[in-house]
Amino acid sequence: MSVPNNLKYTKTDEWIKVEGKVGTVGITDYAQDQLSDIVFVEVAVAPDEEVKKEATIATVESVKAAADVSCPVSGKVVSVNNDLPNTPELVNSDPYGKAWMVKIELSNPSELNALMDSAAYEEFIKERSH
Repeated sequence: MSVPNNLKYTKTDEWIKVEGKVGTVGITDYAQDQLSDIVFVEVAVAPDEEVKKEATIATVESVKAAADVSCPVSGKVVSVNNDLPNTPELVNSDPYGKAWMVKIELSNPSELNALMDSAAYEEFIKERSH
């Protein structure tokens, strides 16, 4: 299972990659693995929309379950991945690349301090696997 060390992670299995003031958000390899084959993705926010930390920004559905995707930070949506609804399988094949969901301009960068680094997230996955 892949846990890139240049990302921050939530306890609800989202990742964020911050470059400057913009964070790219998606769901983790662990999350897509737990969900199994993703068959549907709906991004629930639009560019220029303000979102609060932990707000639902997308929904993913698999053959097994549906899950909401929460925003790890507060900010303004600057971009959404419009390809994802037409190619939901990218969440399974490339969760940290082509399957990004939204890009957010951070309004409160200190919120990143509450997120886990890769080592903490790997430990968190292990704890849930027992």
